[in-house]
Formats: sequence, structure tokens, C-alpha cells
Amino acid sequence: MIDYTKALPAHKEKYLGDYDLFLEVYEGKREGDQSQGRTQSQGQSQSQTYPVTASPPGRPPLLFIHGAYTGSWMWSKFIPHFCQAGWTCYVMNLRSHYKSRQLDLTRVTFGDYLEDIREVLAECGTPPVLIGFSMGGILSQKLAETEELAGMVLIDSSISREVHEAVPYRQLERFVPGIIMPAPARAELSSIDESPDDIAFQRKYLGMESALTYSAFSFAAYSEGVSIDSAAITCPGLVIQAVQSDEDDRRGRVMAQQLHADYTALWNTTHTGVLVGQRYKETVDTVLEWLGRFHAG
Repeated sequence: MIDYTKALPAHKEKYLGDYDLFLEVYEGKREGDQSQGRTQSQGQSQSQTYPVTASPPGRPPLLFIHGAYTGSWMWSKFIPHFCQAGWTCYVMNLRSHYKSRQLDLTRVTFGDYLEDIREVLAECGTPPVLIGFSMGGILSQKLAETEELAGMVLIDSSISREVHEAVPYRQLERFVPGIIMPAPARAELSSIDESPDDIAFQRKYLGMESALTYSAFSFAAYSEGVSIDSAAITCPGLVIQAVQSDEDDRRGRVMAQQLHADYTALWNTTHTGVLVGQRYKETVDTVLEWLGRFHAG
């Protein structure tokens, strides 16, 4: 099995706040910089006492927000490309995810995750571009109502109540949430855009999720999803949608329209495949092209 975390560039690690949120910071490569080799491969460990490095002049940092059940590891294929292109990347983990301190997930709420992101926003020092996947996308939208941001990229984001009202799911969630949500089994060997290695990599790291949080943004008899005040969001945006049907495409277009964001549909891709699948580079290239138009410094 390929473990993509082992191929990441050298980086700095630290733990933030009362809940020991695990944060990884990858410096954007500058012209003539030869320091992007992996110092860990030389037997050197990364100290969490290193100071956080600012983004290259003229560019905001990028703050990556993972989805449910996952963590910073889910961005492992992405990060080297953004570093190589000169972007400094803050890659966070919400409380009780990946290497953040484990807590009682039966008590963790959607609002708690918003506070975690605000903790990292303060660490960035300057308004970043939020890049949110799935649950991280709906969290990003909620943050964008009140926080100053340089931009927002939503990658196959969980949809808002308003988008669901415009293009409702034909079938609502049927499960009754328990005290926690167990990790997805990912029992299949492959998908239309994921190799066996891609799926095995996810199975290695997938963890449990807060049922309180999951039920807050899902759509079922007990939940109407999270409402987003799109009029309060003023930063430039990009919506990237994994599309396998016309309904998927319509939801993505409505989300982009409501947020006054640009839109890209990636047809015949899966929810997790857009991050770790065989066509992940299409997602990366779309984001880099958009960043270049808004933040070319």
C-alpha cells in the first residue's frame, strides 16, 4: 500500500489551544529555493517549537480543512503541488481527529469545530484562503459569514439548507445517529477513480466522527442542514463538484450561484476520489489556476 503521507515535504508541526489541535505548516517554495527535500528522510525529526512561517510576499496562506472521519492526511497528494507553486499551506486537524488530542466525541458539536478553525485562523496571522472538503466545506461557508478571508475554495462540499431547498435529495438519510459515527468501512476494492492503494490508504487512517456534528449538516427527518447567509459572504470563491449525475451538477451550480463563486464540475469522479483518486491532479490544477487569477503576487 502506498502511504502518501510519507512523501510529503519537510514541514513544521505544532499543537494549538486547549484541545491540542495538530497543525502542519508547509512553506511555499520560492524561486531558487532548494530546501523542499524531506529532512525526515535524513533522520531528522520536526520540532513543534519551530516558528510558523509567513506566506511568500503578496500571497495569503492557504488553510486546508478536512472532512468528516478524516484529517490532514487526506490532503497528502495535494500539498506538494501547492508548495512547489509557492503557496504556504496550513493543514489543520479538528479536535479529536488524526493527531489532535482525542476527546469525548459524544459531546463535540458543529460549533466546536468552528471554534477550532478560528483558533487556526488566528495562527495564520493574515486572512487565508480557506480550502474545505466535504464537511470542511460547510464549515468554511459558515466561517465566511463572519470572518475576514482572502478567498474560499469548496471541494465537493456538504450543501447548505438553501441549496437543498433548491435541489433536494430524492432520498433523505435513513439512519438514526447514535452517540458517535463509526468510520466508513470502504470495503470496496476500487472505484471509478480510485485504485486499491487509494482506498487502502483511506482505510488506514479513517476515524470516528461526532454524531452531533454529522446530524447538524446532514439531511434527514431529524435535520434540515446548516443555513448559510450568502449575502454575508464577500470573499471570492470557487466551487468544485464531483459529478456523477445532472442533479449533482445542479447542486454545485446552485451553490456557486448563491455564493457568487466560480464553478467547475468534475464529471465521473467520486466524493473522495477528487482528493486521493487517480484524477486528483485535475482538482489541484483547477484550484491553482483560480488562485493565480485572484492572488498572483
